[in-house]
Amino acid sequence: MQKMIKLGVALGDWIHRTITYSSVRKQCCFTIFAKSISTSSTDPLQKLNHKDWLAPNEVLKFFNTIRDSDSLINALERVSQRKDYKPNETLFTLVITKLSQSKNFDAINDVVKRIKTEEKSRCKLSDDFFYFVIKIYGNVGGYVEEAVRTLFVMPDYHCWPSTRTFNFVLNLLVSSRRYGIIHEVYLGAAKLGVVVDTCSFNILIKGLCKNDDVKEAFELLDEFPKQDCQPNAVTYSTLMHCLCRNGRIDEAFKLLERMENEGCDPDAITFNVLISGLGKQGRADEGIELLDKMKMNGCKPNSGSYQVVLYSIIDSKKFVDAKRFMDRMMSEGFSPSFLSYKTVIEGLCNENRLGDVDFVLNQMMHQGFVPKMGTWKKIVESIFRGREELSSLNGICLVASVDVLFLSLMNTKKAFRRTRLFSVEHSVPAAWQLLSDVNLYRSQAGFLIGGIW
Repeated sequence: MQKMIKLGVALGDWIHRTITYSSVRKQCCFTIFAKSISTSSTDPLQKLNHKDWLAPNEVLKFFNTIRDSDSLINALERVSQRKDYKPNETLFTLVITKLSQSKNFDAINDVVKRIKTEEKSRCKLSDDFFYFVIKIYGNVGGYVEEAVRTLFVMPDYHCWPSTRTFNFVLNLLVSSRRYGIIHEVYLGAAKLGVVVDTCSFNILIKGLCKNDDVKEAFELLDEFPKQDCQPNAVTYSTLMHCLCRNGRIDEAFKLLERMENEGCDPDAITFNVLISGLGKQGRADEGIELLDKMKMNGCKPNSGSYQVVLYSIIDSKKFVDAKRFMDRMMSEGFSPSFLSYKTVIEGLCNENRLGDVDFVLNQMMHQGFVPKMGTWKKIVESIFRGREELSSLNGICLVASVDVLFLSLMNTKKAFRRTRLFSVEHSVPAAWQLLSDVNLYRSQAGFLIGGIW
């Protein structure tokens, strides 16, 4: 009996020690796991401190996950201190992209400087990299001066700008109207080892024309051969546009003759510029003739060519001619714009040409355009114009009838409320007369708008 008691005590003691050991073990594991989670959550950059070898692809994947600018710079500093990894152009491009997304342009400037000043960050950079940085400064940040400065410090990084990068900076200066430093940048081409091309001169001519320096622009045109460059259609079109904008359309046509004599074929844009210039002077018929000449010369018109002619006809208030030209335009595979349809319909309404309105309206609907409220009101008013004798309340009832007719087509409840308001403002018999007129006018307007709803 005593042996049995001793055996039971020993067994209980063993079970107690086993349970205690298991609990302690689980608690230790949980503590270690919790510390691991705490460490990783408080310091997401901890991975960069690992002694394991870090693959370049792994670095890029890690940087892709970082969203905060400060964390991005911190990560770049840590990865630059590692012996098994050297930052390269791909990584710097990624970092600068993310910094630009957060609009941190000061940090971008620091990163670019670091590549030159810190030995661990130095790497070979291409013209594409600087082109990318300059675009970010100019297009995203609006830091035009910083873009120019970056262009001129490229040789400090043992990288020489291409003509493409140089021309981008020139165009940036023209677009931002920084005319004062364009010439200075252009003169720096030789220092940067850049060979200017036709595109370079075209950008300069565009800048001069934007500033209405026509004389200087033509002087620059004469400089093309001296630089072994040939003017192209863009060169002449830019000059013609400037002349037409200043009302010198005849000089623009003389330039067209010079262009053809020098063996440069005008393109669709060239003709569009001239047609637009004729239209602004009310010479729409000459614009149509030029469109036909354009086709005879083997230059295929585009949608812009037809649209420019159409706008010139519309500006001349020749709405019937505009309707005919729209029909021609459609037959040749081009669609008029929504604004063209709207303007022509309203112009025909003012001239009480309901048959032409019906034709253009149906054409407009087939093109997928839906007239807006103002256009519909013009159409309805045109239908009822001159029929005031049908209304016992003359002008007041006629205007209200037009309003209610339009509302009844769009929203019956609104029409009912409008009729009630009319009865309060005038009289109940006047409201009954209003509804009677609406029914009469609605049947008369059905040939135009019956199939739309």
